[in-house]
Amino acid sequence: MSIRAEAARGFQQGADAYERGRPGYPVEAVKWLWRELRLGPGRTVLDVAAGTGKLTRELVPSGATVIAVEPVPAMRAVLEHMVPDARALPGTAEALPVDDGSIDAVTVAQAFHWFDGPAAVAEFHRVLRPRGRLGLIWNRRLMDQQLHRAVAEIIDPYHRDSPSHNRGEWRHPVADAGLFVAAGEIEVPSEQVLDAGEFVDRFSSISYIAALPDRERAAVVERLRAVADGAGRPIRLGYATEAYVYERA
Repeated sequence: MSIRAEAARGFQQGADAYERGRPGYPVEAVKWLWRELRLGPGRTVLDVAAGTGKLTRELVPSGATVIAVEPVPAMRAVLEHMVPDARALPGTAEALPVDDGSIDAVTVAQAFHWFDGPAAVAEFHRVLRPRGRLGLIWNRRLMDQQLHRAVAEIIDPYHRDSPSHNRGEWRHPVADAGLFVAAGEIEVPSEQVLDAGEFVDRFSSISYIAALPDRERAAVVERLRAVADGAGRPIRLGYATEAYVYERA
């Protein structure tokens, strides 16, 4: 199963900017995932669509064996450099390169909305052991913040039909297949503190921006720089970090 051309092109071109600019995850949300996914020594967790390892690196200290699956070569190369204690493999959510019933927990950070939902859910069910758990996490931008609204005016016209977790459509494949049952959810406020360059990287690494033709992308970057120049120092972006856990039925 291949990934969307837009995602493949954007994330391949924007891997370094993604690592520099994308937020991590707050300690409270990470520790909650450790607990709810029952991570620890002797357990194996599979981080799917791991990107540059923003969540992967937070799973390693749990003591679990961490396997990261990432289909985009440039993202996987950064992941391997940043998280050497995780085993990185090529693959997609719909065709995972691991055996049936070999995994205790699956995590997906900032990516489930990109998947073929029914195929991915069936694949997670295949690789998980009985009572294995699935954890999903997103950083949601707080659009009541003026800075986020200023960015939205620049980037939203390019969004078009790109998948988004904000519409909530990701819930249907998980809930409707009968393969998982809800086990818990949490929402944690979080903040990202950046300099001007990291701010530009944060938004220029969004797939549908990174995938633009060079001239068009450069124009977007210039507008983002203008917003960064007008912001205070350091630049502070507000998020609500949402995490959800499901258990294999």
